[in-house]
Amino acid sequence: MKLTVCVCFFLPDLEWREMEGDDDGPNEAQDSDFPTGERSRLQEMLSLLGLETYQAQKLSLQDSLQISSDSMKNWAPQAPKDLPWNFLRKLQALNAEARNTAVVLDVPPDAGPAEKESQAEEEIIYWDTADDVSADIYSFSELPTPDTPVNPLDLLCALLLSSDSFLQQEIVLKMSLCQFALPLVLPDPENRSLTFLLWALRGTARTWASPPARAGRSLGDGSAALSRAPAFAFVRLEVSSNSKSQLLNAVLSPGHGQRDCFWHRGLNAGANPREIADGLVEISWFLPSGREDLDIFPEPVAFLNLRGDIGSHWPQFELLTETSSAVFILTDNISKKEYKLLHSMKGSATKYYFILSPYRGKRNTNLRLLNRLIPVLKMDHSHVLVKVSSTDGAGFVRRVRAIVAHVARSPCRRVSVEDMAHAARKLGLKVDEDCMECQRAKDRMEQITRRIEDSDAYRRDELRLQGDPWRKAAQVEKELCQVQWAGDPPEKYRAELRHRLLELRMQQNGHDPAWGLQEFISGISSPSLGEKQYFLRWMEWGLARAAQPRPRPSPETMLTLRPKHCGAADCGEPLWPEPLGVEHFLREMGQFYEAESCLVEAGKLPAGQRRFAHFPGLALELLLKGLPLELIDGNTLSTPLRWVTGLLKELHVRLERRSRLVVLSVLGVPGTGKSTLLNTMFGLRFATGRGPGPRGAFMQLLTVAESFSQDLGCDHILVIDSGGLIGGVLTEAGERFEQEASLATLIMGLSNVTVVSLAETRDIPPAIRHAFLRLEKTGHVPNYQFVYQSLQDASAPGSKPRERKQLLAEPRDASRATVQMEDQGGGTRTLAGLAFCDPEKQHVWHIPGLWHGVPPMAAVSLGYSEAIFELKRCLLENIRNGLSNQNKNIQQLIELVRRL
Repeated sequence: MKLTVCVCFFLPDLEWREMEGDDDGPNEAQDSDFPTGERSRLQEMLSLLGLETYQAQKLSLQDSLQISSDSMKNWAPQAPKDLPWNFLRKLQALNAEARNTAVVLDVPPDAGPAEKESQAEEEIIYWDTADDVSADIYSFSELPTPDTPVNPLDLLCALLLSSDSFLQQEIVLKMSLCQFALPLVLPDPENRSLTFLLWALRGTARTWASPPARAGRSLGDGSAALSRAPAFAFVRLEVSSNSKSQLLNAVLSPGHGQRDCFWHRGLNAGANPREIADGLVEISWFLPSGREDLDIFPEPVAFLNLRGDIGSHWPQFELLTETSSAVFILTDNISKKEYKLLHSMKGSATKYYFILSPYRGKRNTNLRLLNRLIPVLKMDHSHVLVKVSSTDGAGFVRRVRAIVAHVARSPCRRVSVEDMAHAARKLGLKVDEDCMECQRAKDRMEQITRRIEDSDAYRRDELRLQGDPWRKAAQVEKELCQVQWAGDPPEKYRAELRHRLLELRMQQNGHDPAWGLQEFISGISSPSLGEKQYFLRWMEWGLARAAQPRPRPSPETMLTLRPKHCGAADCGEPLWPEPLGVEHFLREMGQFYEAESCLVEAGKLPAGQRRFAHFPGLALELLLKGLPLELIDGNTLSTPLRWVTGLLKELHVRLERRSRLVVLSVLGVPGTGKSTLLNTMFGLRFATGRGPGPRGAFMQLLTVAESFSQDLGCDHILVIDSGGLIGGVLTEAGERFEQEASLATLIMGLSNVTVVSLAETRDIPPAIRHAFLRLEKTGHVPNYQFVYQSLQDASAPGSKPRERKQLLAEPRDASRATVQMEDQGGGTRTLAGLAFCDPEKQHVWHIPGLWHGVPPMAAVSLGYSEAIFELKRCLLENIRNGLSNQNKNIQQLIELVRRL
């Protein structure tokens, strides 16, 4: 079906009589920036992609993370309806090929589509702009059919328009990790509106190296929404033979392995005409690494790209001129109409540069009109660059970079995405963050965080049930547990321990929740599910900013500090104090619940007087919406047993018939990429980063699609991430080691599948080896995979015999004593000597380096994402084939937690 689209320019109020001999009157301004014909075009695109059902009920983050049969397939899309799901799954895995929208058909397509594509390219090159009829040539096309590729930008816009705010935010976050240009202004032709994506970008963090100084360089970081930088916009006026996106990619990349940020017509499906993406504004940043051979700019610089020509998308162009330090305008010709458009920018403070590719004999007209524009836009002749086929491409890119660097060094505006949003509001654009639910949640967060001046003092004064009270109670409970397992414990000692525990719990229960905790509880108790989710995200960011910033050393300093810190002591101890986070508020709720439950069990408090019995239900809502909940407190190395069992009981009630569960855990020393591995594998939200993260073990819940649950043998997968629990170096067995070994035993004992994450270390951490030995005696050993993660090697994935041999070899002296301690009288045993460790069946994985290139401009390497996918497929296959321990229901898991 051929759709004829009438495209007219929206023209601002210009000085029409400025041109000599111009007798034309002003054109009627359109009611909207979008032609009416585009409405059906959007609907047909959504129908083609199978997204029309998500216009009323938006696609959610939980929908995109469900485990299905497709989760085990490295499948190629067979039809356009597969493209959104293929894109989401590849993006979740941080796959650099996510934007490849090719549909793989069983029957080879005929030559028709290729002829159409060639014709489209020919129109782009030879379009005659001498006509008085204004048109955007990129709009004249047939809708894609199953045998023609969908333009990746159309796919992105359709998916964003079909997603809720939280899935939009996740899509943008994953795109940033892949170093894709990010959507900033999203056109919605159906509703004839433009949406500025402030909320979607707020979760994106940026890290860069400051310029070298005498004391060494340091790292700067911050939210993309708040970090200010000079911005440079690249736009097209009518037709340009030069590609903005290809030029931007060349300017951004110093040629050291970085991938293309901006999709362009030279890439797969990039030449396909855009159907709904014209009007999209994208943003990307150059971020310095601190290496002179790589850093083309000494400070962060933002680059903006408008898809489509400025005449058809005037509000976007106005926004770019309001926020950019300089605007680069690419065009082949400047006619009277283009002159009038640009003349309307008279008085603008933005610098303008023209990149011309004059063709078809328009050179004299261009020069005449440019000479008129130079004084109007306060330019000089150095602001006009000409690029033709004979121009040296590398030299031209260097010239553009030099202009950017010169403007950035001079006094110029520096803007954040939040600043751009303020300008967008003034111009009448809708900002996604301005909805009432989001703003109410933000107000509540600000009321809480404005009282936090020092995070350590706040924890001590406001979150009073943690710290020493919880540490003392946990210690007594451990002792009580140990004497209960002893052969014939003295009853008097047991009674004394119970009495001490009750005293401590009564002290805790004597407190009322502090004002900040009460406000937090009100926030997560909101009847509006959306407001509750907004509040949690706001709290994460607000708490990260609330405390005074601590100076962060550079990576080189970190490499120097780490060996000193991990010498004879423990690599598990953090280099910085643990930052205040949402988990501390939830931990405080857990302690109120623990203290009250303990008193009820002892008969010291009537059940009818309970005040906090509903707390597990509130926390469960957060778990079901993707928030990691704490299983083991990293500060005390203790499990709040009543709180965890309360959560699991609520989960059992909520899930009803779908309560079959598989537990998958990851153990390993800090800094081996455990959380990144899980996040990449399943799209989870475990804390990652160079700085200090929450210590302890956290759990998240994955739902298995009903259509796949019978085949997989479970309804949900509970994923446990252990962060900073296990030390990497040990010279002698002591209390800390015993705690680590006990926690490793707990996590592995709960698990059906355990991944042991290793880096450049020969041995398995002693506590984990110790846990294997303990579990062998009980007969409960999970299906396990050893993952050797290389921080630098980007070779192909696969098992390496050298690492396999090392893992099965006799432990070194540092861990030999601990193995002997458990296996007294039997001599030192290697893993190969254990009944469940068959060297021929051992699963040892080699995961290539995470980055393709040098951070912060590096994207995740394709080898890393492909290796993680293969590991994920193996884990799911083992679950489906019953190679893991027998799956549990939640009641069985509760009993197992109590016993362990």
